Amino acid sequence: MIDLHTHSIFSDGELIPAELARRAFVQGCRAIAITDHGDHSNVDFIIPRIVKVCGILSGAMPITVVPGIELTHIPPDVIGELAVECRRLGAKIVVVHGETIVEPVAPGTNLAALNSSVDILAHPGLITEEEAKMAAKNGVYLEISARKGHSLTNGHVLKMARLTGAELVLNTDSHAPQDLVGIAMGRMIAAGAGMTDEEIERMFKNSAALLQKCV
Repeated sequence: MIDLHTHSIFSDGELIPAELARRAFVQGCRAIAITDHGDHSNVDFIIPRIVKVCGILSGAMPITVVPGIELTHIPPDVIGELAVECRRLGAKIVVVHGETIVEPVAPGTNLAALNSSVDILAHPGLITEEEAKMAAKNGVYLEISARKGHSLTNGHVLKMARLTGAELVLNTDSHAPQDLVGIAMGRMIAAGAGMTDEEIERMFKNSAALLQKCV
């Protein structure tokens, strides 16, 4: 299991990075990205600290830990510039908090993210076919989410991906120990969204390919 969307105490997660990495490893993860919630107020604080600890943990533990950020409830017009700044600060994975149906995310967030230099559009909710086509064109991965609430539209995200050729990744969006899942549960979540065995394997290969770009 490769989980490229998790949270630590540097935003609203419950665990310090070391414990998050340890618990993820015990669950069967071979790699995680720590992608705490960020906006213009805190990315310069969060990212350097996550970069430092990820380097230490990856060298001392049997799991790869990648520094990232989740740009969350950002005004759509400034997503692109902040994504560039996060790269400059050292984020290897840039996630944007998509238009999930269970939070009041600003309309236009999905579109702005897909036009920016980001890696993953997390829990994109009722993403449109036009937006999914843009994801395919620009190489932005759409997320199948294991997180309660956000997972309600997994089936729709899969439908749009099938229509357009957009690529998928599965992440937990973990905030607490109980949110982490292993490969068996990951497969069941994907199957529950309606994915075939072949689609599930392709999705896991997508996560591996994205990870490879970061290490």
